[in-house]
Amino acid sequence: MSIHFSPITPALGAAIQGISLATIDSAQFDALYRIWQKHHVVVLRGQALTNPQFERFSAMLGELDPPPNQGAGRKSVPGHANLYVVSNRKNGAGEPLGALGDGEALWHTDMSYLARPPFASMLWAIELPESGGDTCFASMPAALRSMPDALVERIGRLAIKHDGTYDSAGFVRKGMSPNDDPMASVGTTHPIVIEQPETGEHTLYLGRRRNAYIPGLSLPESEALLDRVWQYATAPQVVLRHQWRLGDVVLWNNLTTMHRRDAFPADQFRTLHRSQIKGRYVPTATAQKEAA
Repeated sequence: MSIHFSPITPALGAAIQGISLATIDSAQFDALYRIWQKHHVVVLRGQALTNPQFERFSAMLGELDPPPNQGAGRKSVPGHANLYVVSNRKNGAGEPLGALGDGEALWHTDMSYLARPPFASMLWAIELPESGGDTCFASMPAALRSMPDALVERIGRLAIKHDGTYDSAGFVRKGMSPNDDPMASVGTTHPIVIEQPETGEHTLYLGRRRNAYIPGLSLPESEALLDRVWQYATAPQVVLRHQWRLGDVVLWNNLTTMHRRDAFPADQFRTLHRSQIKGRYVPTATAQKEAA
């Protein structure tokens, strides 16, 4: 079966047909990778997979990261230490079997508080609620292109401190202490505008809005500028909404997108397995590239 793809929105996303991830070969992977580089998010529906097959495909992208330290701790798939469980299920003692619960997960970039953030992430739909739980993705290159030149010039030489205190569901990470002072919270600083290292495309790199701070500005100045940037970064014209079906696999570029999740009914269950590719690159400012 030949490989076909179709763009999902003008800003980002491609739906790919003709690839079974259970048996994907190197030529098919190369074709998928080229589509993904251009469209930032790829959707492959109806994938009949096992955890070993999902892990094998994930590892074709690079070295896998173990699960992050979320509010519920590190939740691995049994027997697969590098696969991560996203679920609201609990065991008989009431302990979460997965991370992120059933509430909304706010706009974020995975683990952007690291010096070398993850390169890519993907989700595989195992169990879905009757309604809710959609995942939205936002194109950071498209958001940057939509901004006025004066704003791009201003943020092009600024950076953001990416807070590591809270996960995307708003829970304090295991081992961290609550802190809602953006100037004092623990985090890593990255440029606001970076160059995607493999394509050269210029893109915003934002992380989470909560506790974000622009060093060198007063807190009110930082908050006002970040609010303005986020208006472009999450505008409807740069967003893709993915409504999950069982067997879906969605792969996204963690340097060029943000994502969020809708809440869903607490009495229904949603379980996805996730893999994450270790960071290959340190986010680098386009201004630094151009000055070199």
